[in-house]
Amino acid sequence: MDRARLVGINHVALEVGNVEDALAFYHCIFKFELRGTHKDDEGRIAMAFIDMGDQFLALIRGRGQSPDESRHFGLVVDDRTSVRTLAEAAGATLVEGRFLDFLDPWGNRIEVVEYADLQFSKTDAVMRAMGLQIEKRAQARQELREKGMADE
Repeated sequence: MDRARLVGINHVALEVGNVEDALAFYHCIFKFELRGTHKDDEGRIAMAFIDMGDQFLALIRGRGQSPDESRHFGLVVDDRTSVRTLAEAAGATLVEGRFLDFLDPWGNRIEVVEYADLQFSKTDAVMRAMGLQIEKRAQARQELREKGMADE
């Protein structure tokens, strides 16, 4: 039987204590559009969906586990210059190390990486729809060429 080939990540779901508080926290650090929300039977927001073009970040009420240690995911931004300062001001716990990692108030560990530095690529159509025009840095362009994924 043929196995399915991994193509990408559609979304990442983060469990948080309170979705509205999580939206406020993440809004202090990142500029984003809200794709939508889902309310529970009492009318409280149980889930929210932060739009990232052709992907999204889902915030779901109900964090019960201890803070993440090594487990994390990389969140790609256009420019991470101010992220450290804004995350700290928003109440994030910065994680020491060579990368820009922080824990949100619910213990979710996020590594922030810059689009220009990565092999990860959005299509031209998605970038246009997001209002972004970002040039890859030399190392990322070389990595893409080595995989046969560069247009140049």
